Amino acid sequence: MRIIIRELFETVILAVLIFMALHMSVQNFRVQGPSMKPTLEIEDHVIVNKIVYMQIKPSTFWDLIPFINFDDKESVFPFHPPERGEVIIFRFPGDESRDFVKRVIGLSGDTVEMKRGQVYVNGVAISETYLKNRGDASMLPVVVEEGTYFVMGDNRSASNDSRHWGKRTPVRSEHVVGRAWINFWPISRWQILSSHEYE
Repeated sequence: MRIIIRELFETVILAVLIFMALHMSVQNFRVQGPSMKPTLEIEDHVIVNKIVYMQIKPSTFWDLIPFINFDDKESVFPFHPPERGEVIIFRFPGDESRDFVKRVIGLSGDTVEMKRGQVYVNGVAISETYLKNRGDASMLPVVVEEGTYFVMGDNRSASNDSRHWGKRTPVRSEHVVGRAWINFWPISRWQILSSHEYE
C-alpha cells in the first residue's frame, strides 16, 4: 500500500511539474480582431512561444551571494529580444488586462515613418510582402524610445497600433508576452509563423 501511495504521489508531482513547465513556456492566444489580416484571421488560434523572449535580471542571482553588490537592474535576454518582422503578443500598455498581436516594425533608437502607405525605417523603405493592402496613410517620423518597440498590424486600415498610441504608451520589454509561433486552428489555416526579414 505504501508503494502505491508513493508512486501516486510521484505521478502527481511529475504532472504538476510538466504543467508548470508548459505554462511557463507556451500559451494559447485567440485572435479577436481583423488587425493582422491576412496573416492572422479573426478566431485563429495561435500557440505563443514565451521562452524565446524570456528575460533574466542578473542582479537576482548576484543578490544571493553575500558581500557582493550588483547594481545592474537591466534585464537580459538569454536567447534574443523581439526583432523586426516578428509577430508578437503583448499586454496593451493602455490596459494590461488585454493582449494584442502585432508585428515588430521598429526597435530602440529606430526612426519610423510612413509616406503614402510605404513604411521607412531609418530612412530606408522596407519590403512588406505580407501586406494585402498597403493603403495610403502617412505618419511623421517617430524615434523609438530606448527599451520599447514600434508595432503595427498587417491590416493597416483596421489596426490600433503604435501609430495611434505609441508615443503616449509605448510597448516596453515588460509588456511582451511572447512570439506568435504556430497558427494551429482552424486546421485549414495551420502554419508556422516565421519572421519576416526586411531587405
